[in-house]
Amino acid sequence: MTPIDFFFDPISPYAYLAFERLPQALEGCSYVVSYRPVLFAAMLQQYGHKGPAEIAPKRDWTMRQVAWIAHRHGIDLQLPAQHPFNPLALSRLLLACAPAGGLPNRRQVERVFRHVWTGGEDANDPARLQALREALQPQRDPASEAVKGELRQATEEALAAGVFGVPTV
Repeated sequence: MTPIDFFFDPISPYAYLAFERLPQALEGCSYVVSYRPVLFAAMLQQYGHKGPAEIAPKRDWTMRQVAWIAHRHGIDLQLPAQHPFNPLALSRLLLACAPAGGLPNRRQVERVFRHVWTGGEDANDPARLQALREALQPQRDPASEAVKGELRQATEEALAAGVFGVPTV
């Protein structure tokens, strides 16, 4: 099986769209995908760049484009009530679902992406985050220093490997 690393941040609509299309793109291939949450904001900071959502005309264009892409590919997409938003709780939750040093599985990543990109609700609403946490049943505390450190380390490793944005495969 061919290993594939899928670097993503739940804040990225492009990462969500790529995630949804990945099985079709790899259909008939022998592969195993490692889903690697990283911090897009740290990448932007590393390269001294603003994110698309931080520039009003670019945010507007991006949201129109991702809506068009989603429609074209039959992907359910309703923009979150607020964007940009802080994705830390979601990324940490994903890492907490795996054993120490491990990675989340596709089902867990799908649940988080759909939490953000379907329904048009606030991705960081406390009641919704609690319901998501109960559904995913993380093995570890997402707010622990160990999980926080894993997310920092994953982002640093991605940067060292030349990753500069999300998604990156």
